[in-house]
Amino acid sequence: MITIVKVQFHTAEKLYDFNAAGFELTPGDRVIVETERGRSMAIVVTEPTQIPEELAPEGLKGILRKATDQDIEAANKNREREQETFDFCQQKIIERGMDMKLVKVEYLYDNSKAIFYFTADGRVDFRDLVKDLAHQFHTRIEMRQIGVRDEAKMVGGIGICGRELCCASFLREFIPVSVKMAKEQGLALNPVKISGQCGRLLCCLGYEFDTYCSIRKELPKCGKHISCKKAEGEVIKVDILHNSFTLKTNEETEVICTLNDLKGEEAPEIQQKPPKQEEKPSPIKEEPLLKSQEQKGAPQKENDGKQANDRNRKRNRHRRRKKDHKADTKETQ
Repeated sequence: MITIVKVQFHTAEKLYDFNAAGFELTPGDRVIVETERGRSMAIVVTEPTQIPEELAPEGLKGILRKATDQDIEAANKNREREQETFDFCQQKIIERGMDMKLVKVEYLYDNSKAIFYFTADGRVDFRDLVKDLAHQFHTRIEMRQIGVRDEAKMVGGIGICGRELCCASFLREFIPVSVKMAKEQGLALNPVKISGQCGRLLCCLGYEFDTYCSIRKELPKCGKHISCKKAEGEVIKVDILHNSFTLKTNEETEVICTLNDLKGEEAPEIQQKPPKQEEKPSPIKEEPLLKSQEQKGAPQKENDGKQANDRNRKRNRHRRRKKDHKADTKETQ
């Protein structure tokens, strides 16, 4: 059995599995771990759990130690150094007129590398910028281009709902969001109202999408003719939040009905009347043809029969001639 814990390097980021290696850990503890890019400080998120060795993920690495006060103090100094590095890099970007936006600078725990996160519309040639940074800070430099949603996750902020951004507080992975989700929930398709701080569609549009779809299946569709306990007419509006719909009766009045009214015994669905079929005009009676017309319009079959009889007569004559000729030849012999 192996004891593993899940840790995160930043708030609301992806969780990673590490071998607890016999340490007594609780959620919120800071630990020093070994990663592919070097040593880093992480935060324990879950309680230690034991799993069989065959179920352990490949390449599982262990926790080196719990973070001490010196480690926490060194991490705080790195945060101060990151701000100074950010200001210097931002100044160089402006001086060189580079089409890029610097988002964040991150130092590894052992100061072996500095990672610069930036956004740009296309590819950026930052070779000269890297030389300036390496000459100034004497460490390895890594430039990493990110998207606008990742930028909002790193920077954080307050959404239009008045709360902290979901991606910066608890949303660890971005979910796909489409305009169909806004339509299904009856929201106004105004880009200002359904877009987040990153300029993309709000992530919260997908939170209740499945619930809206399941409730809408039970309610009638707009334009359908139904009958319920309260009234009978055409559905002109559906309110999913209140499980109700509005009927327009034949008297041009609007009646609000609930889902309970529709589910009652007196709520059969009225079949729509088929459209009236247009009356077909009566067929025109054909008048009988006169004798002269009958003679003029003689069927083609009679002509064909005469031609066939003529052909047969010719064939018979030809055969008779052949027989007579054979008989004459025999007599001469």
